[in-house]
Amino acid sequence: MEAVVVDAGSKLLKAGFAVPDQAPTMIIPTRMKRMPEDGAMPSSSAFEDITVDPVVRGFIRDWEAMEDLFHHVLYTGLEWEVGNEGQILFTEPLSTPKAVREQLVQMMFETFNVSGFYASEQAVLSLYAVGRISGCTVDIGHGKIDIAPVSEGAVQHIASKRFDIGGIELTNLLAQELRKSNPHVNLSLSDVEDIKEQYACCAEDQDAFEKTGKSCQKEQHTLPDGQVITIARERYTVGEALFQPLILGLEEHGIVEQLIRCISSVSSDNHRQLMENTVLCGGTASITGFEERFQKEANLCSSAICPSLVKPPEYMPENLSKNSAWMGGAILAKVVFPQNQHVTKADYDETGPSIVHRKCF
Repeated sequence: MEAVVVDAGSKLLKAGFAVPDQAPTMIIPTRMKRMPEDGAMPSSSAFEDITVDPVVRGFIRDWEAMEDLFHHVLYTGLEWEVGNEGQILFTEPLSTPKAVREQLVQMMFETFNVSGFYASEQAVLSLYAVGRISGCTVDIGHGKIDIAPVSEGAVQHIASKRFDIGGIELTNLLAQELRKSNPHVNLSLSDVEDIKEQYACCAEDQDAFEKTGKSCQKEQHTLPDGQVITIARERYTVGEALFQPLILGLEEHGIVEQLIRCISSVSSDNHRQLMENTVLCGGTASITGFEERFQKEANLCSSAICPSLVKPPEYMPENLSKNSAWMGGAILAKVVFPQNQHVTKADYDETGPSIVHRKCF
């Protein structure tokens, strides 16, 4: 049986058996609805609105809910059999706390009785997905942005940077802008999320963005409840905020400048290798026009070497940027488990949860 690869993000959980050139078997929301403990149907309709986010800003926060979600994924979705569990590899966001790593490996061996465990950082895995072991990843997820230089398969943590902003902040920004221009329309956050995925795009450059204020094609969008909303310049604001964080009210440099600053803090011997192997990943990085704008901004930068984006191999699926960490995990699983580089049940029984720091690095 192939090992299972799990990439549990703040918005989506991706899971499937380790087949590197295929998309994950399961892509499901991480958010869950809380049901009454006695199993009875709730008497109040308000109960339906009680949701749980087990993963916040990339890290597991609600372990009880996460256990339920893993149980559904492994036994129902991927059809593991109780008593015949297999091996599992998890992707990890940048700077995962030690306690989170230990609790995860403990849950997998003690609750799910896995036969083998491995975990690797998403930045490294996203590079593996495009055939690199050195480079720099810019991962724009639902709840965070991670920028990480990677040399020979090892994240340079001292030069990495994490921002606790991501797709959810961009959704809130879009909601704010749409409510200004459509004051009589009642918008839910899930409606705005759908609009963002369908319409959000990046202007060619800052000048082009400024011009959208004067002339921008308007489109009518019908919401599920029949209300009609007008969308114009708002669609460009979402992408622009990544290059001009002041739009979000943040006194920060734009995403390209942040990348260059991270790489500049690494030994100068590695600058060219890191700059010329830049990978964009995460759902937000797939906004229409984002890649082109990123490369254009990179070409205008004042550093001696400009960041250059790596094109994914032709045999990889088109949506690689959204699933690159999972696909890199599928590639790595083909190496670590056959070569016995993973944490075994015997390792865990002998050393306990701290074994994860020795064997998964």
